[in-house]
Amino acid sequence: MNNKKPSRKSIFFKELESFFETIFTSIFIVTLIFTYILRPTTVSGDSMNPTLFNNDRLLISEFVGTLEKGDIVIADCHQAVLLSDENTPEYRNGLDKMIVKRVIATGGQTVDIDFEKGLVYVDGELLDEPYILGLTHLDGGAFTEKYPVTVPEGYVFIMGDNRNNSRDSRDRSVGFMSEDNIIGKVILRVSPLNKIRVF
Repeated sequence: MNNKKPSRKSIFFKELESFFETIFTSIFIVTLIFTYILRPTTVSGDSMNPTLFNNDRLLISEFVGTLEKGDIVIADCHQAVLLSDENTPEYRNGLDKMIVKRVIATGGQTVDIDFEKGLVYVDGELLDEPYILGLTHLDGGAFTEKYPVTVPEGYVFIMGDNRNNSRDSRDRSVGFMSEDNIIGKVILRVSPLNKIRVF
């Protein structure tokens, strides 16, 4: 019968091996999360003031799932979708850059904007928008004389919270945004540290 105790040296190396195994596994999991689930991004511009500011660092989830009114999203705006004279989707070149905006309405919902009063309605109901900076007076010409507009299925109507300094679905260079071009939902502001916030 062998009752020989393991030496201090072998115990040390086993603990060291376990330590490095834990470190490697942690790095692997974090890398996996940030490669396939979460993605860091930086806000450029002031169109989402006062919710988001220029140079804010965000984490977005690439698992978008079902989009809902109020979601803040990152979208690839390489294509603008407007309405033809026959009220069918008409495709044009977009801003050709990533934008961050808020979902105002989803497929099948109807958006109406009273630019004179600065009020936004979805399905006939006035939106309660405590997050905006100023009322919605700017018309970017996307759907002039066509409001109210019904969002086609598979698309969303998006707007910046800084309504008078935002190129969004009201603008001819954006229009409706295809859900396929939504890169992710904003879930967390990580910087600046004094403004960390979950969305």
